[in-house]
Amino acid sequence: MNRKLIPLLIASTVILSACDLKPKTGAASVPAVKKEDAIASVNGQYISKKTLEDLEKDLAQRGHGQAPAFPKEKLVDELIQREILVQDAVLKKLDQAPETVAQLDAARKAILTQASLQNYLKANPITDADIKKEYDSKVGGANGIEYKASHILVKTEDEAKKLIAELDKGGNFAKLANKHSLDAKESQNGGDLGWFNPSQMVAPFSEAVAKLEKGKYTKTPVKTQFGWHIILSEDTRKQAAPPLEAVKEQLTPMLQRQKIQGMVEGLRKQAKVEILIPLKDEAPKAPAASAPVPAAATPAAAEPAKEAAKPAEAEPAKK
Repeated sequence: MNRKLIPLLIASTVILSACDLKPKTGAASVPAVKKEDAIASVNGQYISKKTLEDLEKDLAQRGHGQAPAFPKEKLVDELIQREILVQDAVLKKLDQAPETVAQLDAARKAILTQASLQNYLKANPITDADIKKEYDSKVGGANGIEYKASHILVKTEDEAKKLIAELDKGGNFAKLANKHSLDAKESQNGGDLGWFNPSQMVAPFSEAVAKLEKGKYTKTPVKTQFGWHIILSEDTRKQAAPPLEAVKEQLTPMLQRQKIQGMVEGLRKQAKVEILIPLKDEAPKAPAASAPVPAAATPAAAEPAKEAAKPAEAEPAKK
């Protein structure tokens, strides 16, 4: 199989090599590679076996654990090409160019950020007890309920109220949904949402569904960021909790993120932080007195200021 490598695979281990071009003062220097620990030599500079191992691991991760698609000779050739180009860049003092120094510093900070997080997780690993506790709290121990519902979604509250009045007179929910709902006009599915659990819907919607009796619809429109809803509850059922092993891989990264968030917040509280730039755009300055705004333009110009004075409505985030 004759396959070419992704040119220099710059997105991964080449950055690690580049960051070692000019170590910071006080930083640990890269140990010299011995001949017996090398895979090749370029102008007397040895390329370590570990570099090859790192490249193989990187390719395996990209291939989701499958064996690397490239023969070892191609990988060695790739690393030799990298070393040749690195030496060429240093010879031409490109490592001292301001834009290169800035890029190397950004790469260094990104790597150190990851190193800090990995070090914390290594010292504070997620235990089986942590996973079991989270499972019992959020999955296994919860009285999960799934809902089956339909809805009619319209743009305005007045539209929704008119449709509720029609339903009160005996109107057919599915037919009204097919005719008026933004969700059902094309699909003609009567506004059917199928089965779902509350976490799949935004809070105002899920809260309204939970309060409805089977076969009843909301008597007042429900507002979300999508518009105004009339919701019909069709059925409910207990949600069977998946076994612990089935969700373990999903719970672990979630718990890691929680640990990391707590760690970062703790460090932030200890740090002395001073923000030196405005975080909001400054309002445009009023025109100078010597340059009056034409009378015809004044009403239009005043409109944005009116809107800005209104308090913003908080829209619920979709979970």
